[in-house]
Amino acid sequence: MTELRRDPDTAAALARLYDVDLLDDPGDIDLYLALAARTGGPILELAAGSGRVAIPLAQAGYEVTAVDIDPAMLARLDRKLAETAGAGPEVRGRVHSVGGDLVGLDLSDGTQFGLAILALNSILLLDSREKQRAALQTMARHLAPGGLAVVDVWLPAADELARYDGRLGLEYVRTDPETGLIVTKTASAEHEPTRGRVELTSIYEEGQQGGASRRWVRQDRLRLISPDELAEMAEDAGLIVEVLGGSYDLEPLVNHDERAILIARRRGRTAAASLL
Repeated sequence: MTELRRDPDTAAALARLYDVDLLDDPGDIDLYLALAARTGGPILELAAGSGRVAIPLAQAGYEVTAVDIDPAMLARLDRKLAETAGAGPEVRGRVHSVGGDLVGLDLSDGTQFGLAILALNSILLLDSREKQRAALQTMARHLAPGGLAVVDVWLPAADELARYDGRLGLEYVRTDPETGLIVTKTASAEHEPTRGRVELTSIYEEGQQGGASRRWVRQDRLRLISPDELAEMAEDAGLIVEVLGGSYDLEPLVNHDERAILIARRRGRTAAASLL
């Protein structure tokens, strides 16, 4: 991933607003808990952000190494661990945050993980095929024999992409539970079909009702990836594809599905329990 170069105030605000984006639960945590129960620990989460996945896994008793390139995200993770009800010293001690790029990551302590997670479209933020392939290689390199890698990607439909012409639209109006401020998010998306990319611009306005507001802008470039391409990258990394599902329930992928969930295993001993 490209190293982030934001001033500290902007970085902190965008990390907080990322959590506002995810006030609506995506519904994926139960899947990761089930896979953790199958594989045991420890767990590696790449692009871990502010701890949405890492903290529930730690609360369930698993050791989690949380890697992210954004120091502001990891700062929020540490703050959440300190503040989360029920996150006592034993829970806080299970989460090990690591700042760094997941592309080419090589953890020096030699830990081998039972489960590696790349959640909620994070692989799309790697803006080239080479970087996305490297992400799968990072997962495979850090897995123990028989360990599992899980990758979750968005699959936009053709008619949805056709509407991505750069026009600005309202996404939501929400109250940030941390600050009490009203957050209005507008966004534009522009599809580059020849390059398989989507340019996203998100604009956040936050303030009190009737009062002055502050504006924050986030820009992302997504490289779209097909299920077949994702499976090919996993196999090229030396992983065996076990499941390519179309939902967090791991129902078989069909043409109209909006997500692809890849679960792949590193060659070696088979994990003891069933998939779910």
